[in-house]
Amino acid sequence: MNDLSVRDAAFRGRFLLAAGAWTVLVTAVLVAVPLWFRDRLPDPLAAHWGPSGEPDGTMPFTVFVCVALLWVVLAGACLGAAAGGRAVNRRAARRWITAGLGWGAAFILGLQILTIGANMDRRRWEDAASLGWQAAIVIAVAFLAGWLGWLAGRPGPDERPAAAEATPPALVLSPGERPVWVSSVSSPVAVGLALAALAAAVSLAACALFGLPAELWIGAGVFAVVGLAGLWLSSVRVKVSPEGLTVSYGPLRWPSRSVPLAKLDRAWTERRAPADVGGWGYRGLPGQSTIMIRGGECLVVRYTSGGELGISVDDAAQGAALLNALVASGVAS
Repeated sequence: MNDLSVRDAAFRGRFLLAAGAWTVLVTAVLVAVPLWFRDRLPDPLAAHWGPSGEPDGTMPFTVFVCVALLWVVLAGACLGAAAGGRAVNRRAARRWITAGLGWGAAFILGLQILTIGANMDRRRWEDAASLGWQAAIVIAVAFLAGWLGWLAGRPGPDERPAAAEATPPALVLSPGERPVWVSSVSSPVAVGLALAALAAAVSLAACALFGLPAELWIGAGVFAVVGLAGLWLSSVRVKVSPEGLTVSYGPLRWPSRSVPLAKLDRAWTERRAPADVGGWGYRGLPGQSTIMIRGGECLVVRYTSGGELGISVDDAAQGAALLNALVASGVAS
């Protein structure tokens, strides 16, 4: 093991130790604070507030303490991403992990503080204080904590994902030949979740139509947006032709984005994981964007302006080779 590998391994160990300590500390606070004020809280507590700001839902005290499990699940996912592979040694992936740990801790702690404060020294949950604008403060503080976490993830190594094939196989095009390469990839899990969300939207809308609370329309709208967005991000098709690069989204292949050859510099393949780019879907970073449908081989294109676009798609090496041949023949002409 060379000196660089030793330093990277040492940094990874320190990062996991710090993230684990943060997880334990926040978990301890989430459990200890409700127990500390146990004698000053009603059981059940007011745990939900309606549009008017008045409490309209309850939660047993024991369940309220167990809300800490939500943080454990979120932090566990972040720690799992950090422990698996080499995400910690890649700055972009590391910053998403630290941002998630900061945002999640601030958001869940903020909700707990609001709930305890509203229920403090109340004999019944119906007597809990009204809440409204305070929720906006919790959201703002959570995003601030996420931003601080993003900054905290910057120091350290920045290992670039290894290229699966830095130099794609060379192609020689015959005069007058108009080759076309088309490939696509989809995520069955994303499709299933999107269809489930759309089914929930239809169910809630039907309940609202048959006389149940009108607020169900809000839930129906949220599930509809989530379902449609999920379908849109569930698949992608890439086409390389003499006209350039065309990327189409979703089952309907719409919307579609085309980039002419004149704006393309070169192409190659890389192996990328969701942790490297910040998750699934369309992920944008300064100068580098990735359409991540599944982890593994990606077609990476560099624009003449210097920016890069990566797309998780099958048979990426063949697409990169054809794109490079087309760009070369266009320049030559």
